[in-house]
Amino acid sequence: MTVPDLAADLGRKCIDLLARLGHATLFFVDLARHMFASLRRPYLTVAQVHAIGNRSLIIIAASGAAVGLVLALQGHLILSRYGQAESLGLLVALSLVRELGPVLTALLYAGRAGTSLTAEIGLMKAGEQLVAMEMMAVDPRVRVLAPRFLAGMLAMPMLGAVFSAVGILASYVVGVLMIGVDEGQFWSQMQDGTDVIKDVGNGVIKTLVFGVATTFIALYVGYESKATPEGVALATTRTVVISSLTVLFLDFVLTALMFTTP
Repeated sequence: MTVPDLAADLGRKCIDLLARLGHATLFFVDLARHMFASLRRPYLTVAQVHAIGNRSLIIIAASGAAVGLVLALQGHLILSRYGQAESLGLLVALSLVRELGPVLTALLYAGRAGTSLTAEIGLMKAGEQLVAMEMMAVDPRVRVLAPRFLAGMLAMPMLGAVFSAVGILASYVVGVLMIGVDEGQFWSQMQDGTDVIKDVGNGVIKTLVFGVATTFIALYVGYESKATPEGVALATTRTVVISSLTVLFLDFVLTALMFTTP
């Protein structure tokens, strides 16, 4: 292949990428606009919050407990070298509410709820249910996609809070009850060193942004998937990959904006 052919192929791929990004942007704007219309049918959103959030509680809580246990063990090992074992509660709380809670919750959400949403929308497309709605003058973006999008936005911050709370309780069990860190120091340093707005509030903002991104990716990939079993399977895999990379990239951007001192 000659250099002009390579340049032409690269140009076609760049144009195709820009077209996909533009289409995804218009899809997001349209979905956000229809999201407010879905508020007229709150029962649809409530049902999706249950399907997305409540059914993800077990894996979120179990993962939060595991992370809290490991953080307590590793944190005590490091802090004890410098005589700061009493700061274990602060270390665990800041690690969870700032970074690990939002990021790991979003990754678990993408793997559990995101793939479920993509498969559901893809199978509805393969079964021509979305086309049937359009034939009956029912917009599937209002009736199907918008309630799921809003439910993802609402469920993610709650799941992130559960992850961090369970992780802190698990670290308390290891640090105070098993290792012997002073209980008063554990909680007092956590309360004194954790700022509600800067730490907890920014963590909630992260989970909200991650919820918007991962839910949108899951719905968009499912809606644009090929109406075949192979297309649905490929779409679910693509949802996990794209959502995970997006969460990691957004985490870096948000951390740089929120916690980097001038």
